[in-house]
Amino acid sequence: MPTSPRKGQLPTKICRTCGRPFEWRKKWRDCWNDVKYCSEKCRRNKPGEAEQ
Repeated sequence: MPTSPRKGQLPTKICRTCGRPFEWRKKWRDCWNDVKYCSEKCRRNKPGEAEQ
């Protein structure tokens, strides 16, 4: 069984909403290419949506 990368070696992305970097998580193993937001809150508050 291959070992997983150590914490400092995980791939990172920049959140499209808040602009903060976030690291790969095990739950995103199968869909990392589709992940665009660091959290559910940022996903709900996508840029470009009308404020209410």
